[in-house]
Amino acid sequence: MEIFKSHFFLTVLWLAFSSLAYGAGPELVSQDTALQYIPKNVAASLEKNQIPKDAISISVMEVESSHPGKLGSKTMLDWRASQAMNPASTMKILTTLSGLDLLGPQYRWRTNVFTDGQISQGTLKGNLYLQGTGDPKLVPEELARMMKNLQDLGIQKIDGNLAFDRSAYAQSVMEAGTIDGESLRAYNVTPDPLLYAFRTLSFQLGKSSTADFIDINYTPALAQLKIQNQLRLTNKACDNWKKDIHFELTPEAPNSTQAMTARFSGAFPSNCSSAIYNVVAIDANTFLTQGFAAAWELAGGTWVQQPSGKSGTVPITARPLLQFEGSALSDDVQDINKYSNNVMARQLMLTLALEKMGKPATTENGEIVIQSWLKKVGLSFPELIIENGSGLSRNEVISAAHMNQLLLTARNLPVAETFYNSLPLAGVDGTMKNRLMMQLRKFLYLKKKPEAHIKTGSLADVRAISGYVTSKSGKMYLVTSFINHPNAWKGIEAHDQLLTWLMEDGPEPKQAR
Repeated sequence: MEIFKSHFFLTVLWLAFSSLAYGAGPELVSQDTALQYIPKNVAASLEKNQIPKDAISISVMEVESSHPGKLGSKTMLDWRASQAMNPASTMKILTTLSGLDLLGPQYRWRTNVFTDGQISQGTLKGNLYLQGTGDPKLVPEELARMMKNLQDLGIQKIDGNLAFDRSAYAQSVMEAGTIDGESLRAYNVTPDPLLYAFRTLSFQLGKSSTADFIDINYTPALAQLKIQNQLRLTNKACDNWKKDIHFELTPEAPNSTQAMTARFSGAFPSNCSSAIYNVVAIDANTFLTQGFAAAWELAGGTWVQQPSGKSGTVPITARPLLQFEGSALSDDVQDINKYSNNVMARQLMLTLALEKMGKPATTENGEIVIQSWLKKVGLSFPELIIENGSGLSRNEVISAAHMNQLLLTARNLPVAETFYNSLPLAGVDGTMKNRLMMQLRKFLYLKKKPEAHIKTGSLADVRAISGYVTSKSGKMYLVTSFINHPNAWKGIEAHDQLLTWLMEDGPEPKQAR
């Protein structure tokens, strides 16, 4: 990936220093106020990993009561905190917080089902039309629930085809390119008003427990997908197991658009107990058609003829059969933030556009809605650029200080706890599950242990953290740090040092000076 370059000119006035030196205190002081410094262990990690100090920005604020019923903050550390930086996936903080506040935690997406036929003696004689509104978590479990709802209407057999109405989104958002050319990678899935299972086939590979061969299973179930397993076991380590595997997904017949064969060949290490191979390799209509057909059959339903599935708007003469409601936004935000799901974040931004400005939803309208929300809550971020709301972008920028203002604003909103609990908890879950494990052990003796609820972000040349740290003394700190540099991938250690320092109540006034 290319090195991050901001596409607009930023003028930053720096105070002149002839050299950087360790002062009498434990921190590296490099500007002329007590707030502008880099903690000693963070600075040492940056130097070790050849990350210049002008490639990182850090903002730390301590949360405090400003007046009854409202929280304020005081700045404890400001290292280039006003500099516009690429935040990677920490941009999801803005998308999810505005979404929770504008739509409400109990908001649910709707998938509407229509028909142009009639139900007679258990058979629906006519076509089914699915009209999506962008449910980002229409997964197999949800589709199974939809099948039951259809059967509750008295339908056991379907004599008709499937049609998919995607008019909720502008065509442009469904054709967006990628920043790295990897269109078949799950993190690059484009938005879809009828997104099913993230349009991702997930194959589970592992050595059979009963014989010397490889078991291959996959999810979600697809009605006309066959697996051809030509893998052989090899006595190698499990590291880098993908490099010896070859995968093809091909139509079963030259003119077939539905029946497919997934062919695995090559070598699989016998030391791998299990491995996951994810791929986005089927067009949206085929994937949804086969997924819907399989779900219907698993529920005990039948077809007069296997559906072929096609795009099409709901006819005026069609009648509604079902309005299916998906999971609550509060649950979806957990997935977006804890596991940094890009397409879910993008669809949430498009939902803001759809709900507040009507269809077809565009990213431009989503940005307008978010900018209006920022103004409503009293925030002004002149440097902010929103491209898609997920952080999977080379153009999105925000400053660390303004990200912390978002975190403070969240604490004063009715959705405060829902948002707070959606951020990954260090040592426990999400993208922070395996972070700070050693550091947290130092606090096991404490009755009230420090916590770090941190959203992470990563791109080539970008590493980012943003969230809340509760220290060993019970103080709550807001912390955001961005690294934009080719060596950013080495910056995780520096960020972990920063979080550890905060858990230890690092920014005490006497130490900061």
